[in-house]
Amino acid sequence: MEFSREKRLKARLAGDRRGDLYPHSLQFYLQPPTENISLAEFENFAIDRLKLLKVVENLGVSYVKGSDEYKSRLEREIRKLKFPFRALVEDDYDARRKDHISHFILRLAYCQSEDLRRWFIQQEMDLFRYRFNELNGDLVEKFLKYVNLSYGAISKEVKEKLAVQLLNSTPGLSGAKVEELEFYKLTARSLPAVQSDERLQPLLNHLSHSYVGPDYSIQKNIGKISLEHIDALSVKSFPLCMRQLHKALRDNHHLRHGGRMQYGLFLKGIGLTLEQALQFWKSEFIKGKVDADKFDKGYAYSIRHNYGKEGKRTDYTPFSCMKIILSNPPSPGDYHGCPFRHSDPELLKQKLQSYKIPPTGITQILELVKGMHYQLACQKYFQLTQDVDDIGFSLNHPNQYFAESQKLLSGGREVKKEPSEPESSQQKLSSQKSTNSCSIPISSNTEADTELEGLDAYFTED
Repeated sequence: MEFSREKRLKARLAGDRRGDLYPHSLQFYLQPPTENISLAEFENFAIDRLKLLKVVENLGVSYVKGSDEYKSRLEREIRKLKFPFRALVEDDYDARRKDHISHFILRLAYCQSEDLRRWFIQQEMDLFRYRFNELNGDLVEKFLKYVNLSYGAISKEVKEKLAVQLLNSTPGLSGAKVEELEFYKLTARSLPAVQSDERLQPLLNHLSHSYVGPDYSIQKNIGKISLEHIDALSVKSFPLCMRQLHKALRDNHHLRHGGRMQYGLFLKGIGLTLEQALQFWKSEFIKGKVDADKFDKGYAYSIRHNYGKEGKRTDYTPFSCMKIILSNPPSPGDYHGCPFRHSDPELLKQKLQSYKIPPTGITQILELVKGMHYQLACQKYFQLTQDVDDIGFSLNHPNQYFAESQKLLSGGREVKKEPSEPESSQQKLSSQKSTNSCSIPISSNTEADTELEGLDAYFTED
């Protein structure tokens, strides 16, 4: 996107002919937007599209793409977030504008690594496929003309001649559908490159790691967790990433700075007071190679800093799943990160076996990991360890995992179980019909996430 004075002037002039900017609700996003927008609108557009793409990801694994339930759920979310749904609907300029601008904002945010690009392109392709398939024949023709593609529909005779090839090349297609559908000669495609504005880079970096969900910086549970209960809680209610960190700390009596950051903020989020945290870490470290004096001089300050009692006195927030997955990958000797993202699949399989996860469940988890659906793999782990068929939420945060587990164990949430036959590894994960992340209040935590980067300096000592 460009924000020069000349471009802004052109955008204002073009605003007098708004209908010419987006004559069709579907597009290939060939031209970046050139108008001037506020930073608030910039971030709101990006957050809403990120919500939508997370829904696309969840539905794509939980349901058969193109099925009636998949389409109805995706339609509902597109409407809720005010993105264009029906082509050529009158007076939907604002929705089309939001669709156009938000795509390019996330394209800038997600172009910064191969993993981010791959995830973004996959979700955008699935979203485009759904929207394109909702067009009728006339609108398909108008769309192809709009994007200047010389795709011609094949004749009935050619379709009959190529029926077998068309059937074999299109998964899920039946012979009857071949007769009903239009097929086009495809000849070219274009994927333009975009450049990011330097002034927006910090915001784009935040968006690519952003979390949309409850604000776990609010300490509702302070003082409600006893230190003697942590071992039991780690087995019953910790997500795999935190269970791994807790075990490593108990085994080695030490964690390197990445692990201390990730696990320390998680413990703060579940309710440990500053005094409890100092006692917990000190008692464990002095069992290893750190004496009490060295702990007080080298580590206690960073824990107080974590709780906003030193330095900038910022009340730091626990890491979200996306931050854990996408930032600060573990090195040899580290135990932080996401086990579904950063572990070798065979080692992950062994870990799951040691935790008594059934073989069919392990297979399903590994299939999700292979498809880079790391948060969905963690949802499946929750489902298996908590013994529920429908977890009833979309997992975005380790502290959310803990809170939902505690609700189940305390009877605060109804267990959703249905009698069913044992699942085979080939069955679709239809049981994961979870509520999508769009139903959760927005909490982008921009300032706190930015401040966290400065905190790393206090945890550099191993």
